[in-house]
Order: sequence, then structure tokens, then C-alpha cells
Amino acid sequence: MSKIIEPVVNANEVSRISAGTVVRGEISSQSDIRIDGTFEGRIYSRGRVVIGEKALIKGDVICGNVDIWGKMCGNFFVKDTLSLKDSSEVEGDLHIKRLQVELNAFFNGSCTMIDEAEFNQLASSVAPMETAETAQADDTAGLKTGTGTDNAL
Repeated sequence: MSKIIEPVVNANEVSRISAGTVVRGEISSQSDIRIDGTFEGRIYSRGRVVIGEKALIKGDVICGNVDIWGKMCGNFFVKDTLSLKDSSEVEGDLHIKRLQVELNAFFNGSCTMIDEAEFNQLASSVAPMETAETAQADDTAGLKTGTGTDNAL
């Protein structure tokens, strides 16, 4: 029987949007993300996404796991577990492997249980963007993005 070893996440590797901050666009991260502010757009993370009590999210979230305390209007594509905490309010569709719901959590939408293969297929169709891993691999191979290495900062 094989054991699944979960990576240890360094607190300094967690991306964070603080309360009072508004961000619009796309976020792509290999590590965990915590949102306590407002975000509109698409979030892609191979790690855990935490949506804090004061957070407001409008858009799609594609991630490994997610814990929700705040408000979300959009769709989730989760490789493993989505946890709706007691103060959460979610309007949208869930495509997940596992669901955990606490008393007083609010959810309005549909829920589809998926396996890893279905997640990979859905995630690639929803988020056909370059991930941080791809960009890092390109940089390692010597393929720099931008105008070149002549312009030092």
C-alpha cells in the first residue's frame, strides 16, 4: 500500500491578497493562495486556495483543494476536496472529488463529483493558459520571455 505524501508548504510561499485589496485578472500559482480581499477573474493553483471570511470572489477557481469562509460567485474545479465553512456563501457550479459542508454554509448551484482524470480534462479546457511551472521550465531551458537580457533592472 503506497502512502501519499503531501508537500510541506512554507508560509513564505503562500500568495496572499489582503483585506481591502481589489484585484482583477488571472492568477496562476504552483503554491497555496489565500484571499481576504476582492478578486474578479480566474485563479489557478496546484495547491490549496483559502477564501477568507471577508473575501469576495467573482470568477472561476481551478485548484487542488479549497477552503471557503467568504463569498464566491463562479465555478470551482477542484482536484480533491472543497470545504464550505459555516460562514461561506457560494453561487455557482462545483466540479469536485470530495465535498465537506459545515452547518450554516450556503450553496446555490449544481455539484458534479469527478475523478482525477475528469479534473485534468476539465481544468485543461477551462484554463488553457501557461502555468508558472511551464514558464519556469522555459526559463530553465534558456527561453526567456520579454525583450531580452540586455535590459537589466
